[in-house]
Amino acid sequence: MKIKAVKFRKDGFYTQPFIFGGEEGMEKFDKNIRYRGSLQNYMIDTGDEVILVDTGLPAGTPEEVPDENSLLYTGKDICSYMEAFAALGYKPEQVTKILLTHKHADHSGELKSFPNAKIYVNADETGADELKGLENIIPVTFTDGAYYNFPESQKIADGIYFIKAKGHTNGNSIVIVENDGLFYMLHGDITYMDEALYENKLSVVFDDISAARKTLDRVRDFVSNHPTVYCGTHTPQGYENLESKRVIDLDNPVPTVPAEVDFSAKKASGKYVCSICGYVYDPAEHDGVAFEDLPDDWRCPRCKQPKAKFNKA
Repeated sequence: MKIKAVKFRKDGFYTQPFIFGGEEGMEKFDKNIRYRGSLQNYMIDTGDEVILVDTGLPAGTPEEVPDENSLLYTGKDICSYMEAFAALGYKPEQVTKILLTHKHADHSGELKSFPNAKIYVNADETGADELKGLENIIPVTFTDGAYYNFPESQKIADGIYFIKAKGHTNGNSIVIVENDGLFYMLHGDITYMDEALYENKLSVVFDDISAARKTLDRVRDFVSNHPTVYCGTHTPQGYENLESKRVIDLDNPVPTVPAEVDFSAKKASGKYVCSICGYVYDPAEHDGVAFEDLPDDWRCPRCKQPKAKFNKA
């Protein structure tokens, strides 16, 4: 069995208030501390099947233009998701299953590009706007009982398990792959940065904070008791952990490498991108109303996050 990262953005950053401030409040943390950010999803080649865990941003999603006040920056394009997938040596027609951790566009953006794949989605997430028009969705109801300390799971294939992990979204899920004595935890946004896992902090993005806390507690308990390679979406540590088969040790955190931040001006287009779900606000599609002129209480029409979570594009 092979697990590979599908890498499509690099050199981003996430601020400490964003990744630590979900329970205590962002004001408790230092906005000038920025952790390295990236974007990657994962692929599992079992030898019999090619299975994707999430499918990147939609082609054409503009890069953001961050400044000193940006809470996060998803990074600059390496290439499109589909180009990154092709660079691994596979064709879309080979993919038999897609395991969707949750609905947000940096995880679901290219679902339509895999014509032969069955898309496994937590049944609580199937009504999401991001999934409309897709006919190959398999709602997962987690009928296989507990997987170790996680109460609800579904076996997808030998050694591959889909785990209910509500919190970040109401339909959030985790994928765990057992291979050669290790447990590979492929997740969407249980934490954005590994530093939050070590420090036991919730990010500021959740549909259900109580459920998010229970999920993080279960994840920390699991990695404390099983040799786990923790593979996230938004940090280079996700693919670094994978490529080195690095097992999480909560008592010995991997030293933080600060983000190298370049705020040299790119020309802004007037569009804004939601850094959580990828929604693009284009004034041309809203009667010419500039993003800056929207009311302070305006929220993303897709994921309901506030204006502060948007970056210039």
